[in-house]
Amino acid sequence: MIRSGLMALALGLTALPVLTLPAAAQDAPAQTGVPGLDRDALRAEIRAYLLDNPEVIYEAIQELEKRRKAASASAEQNLVRDNAAALFDDGYSNVDGNPDGKLTLVEFFDYRCGYCKRAHDDVQKLVREDGDIRFIRKEFPILGPDSLLASRAALAAQLQGDPEVYLAFSNAMMEFGGPLTDTTIDRLADRAGVDVERMHAEMESDEVNRRLQSNHALAQALQIGGTPTFIIGETIVRGYLPYEDMARAIDDAHATLQD
Repeated sequence: MIRSGLMALALGLTALPVLTLPAAAQDAPAQTGVPGLDRDALRAEIRAYLLDNPEVIYEAIQELEKRRKAASASAEQNLVRDNAAALFDDGYSNVDGNPDGKLTLVEFFDYRCGYCKRAHDDVQKLVREDGDIRFIRKEFPILGPDSLLASRAALAAQLQGDPEVYLAFSNAMMEFGGPLTDTTIDRLADRAGVDVERMHAEMESDEVNRRLQSNHALAQALQIGGTPTFIIGETIVRGYLPYEDMARAIDDAHATLQD
């Protein structure tokens, strides 16, 4: 009844013509153009209705927020589609999980990001248990010189050509709880099987610079300014999600692929 009453009032308002009154008629009572009604009376009736039924205003706000979220989600889907090649098949980012998985999960991360570290084990568990996720890691150092140093080391290690060594090294830095100094990074790299001397030789190379620049340009195109940021299918998730919420988002993305 509330919605139908509001709809009737709204329709009544939209049906009213806009009148341009001559100067001599400016002091005359405002007419609606509908026989037997005037604009002031209608406004008073609407005001009284809203005062008697204030929940209508709350319902309208909820509907507005729902529409805004839908518009935002649609716009972000378009961003993902427009940048799909760089996101899902750039030719250099590490692909973990199932390389042939139907669902692609991308993470932009920083080794010094506390929420990235917090999400790390959850993401690994979800990828492992799901079995149908193609997981792509995007080095995205934004938290200062130590972040950049760690990402340069990881990308230089990746150039050595063994994905398992890169993964072991990347995971070790993500799981390390202290500062990522030169000495710490070298120690973690050595334990992971990285050729440390070669790593140092390539950390400032053109290829490492190109990959970092490409990742930052992609993040800018996707309007990503923080870590972690996930792309789950065609949905952008900005920030940390608890395990249950991440699992639900992945289930929703799987369901979308089946529709």
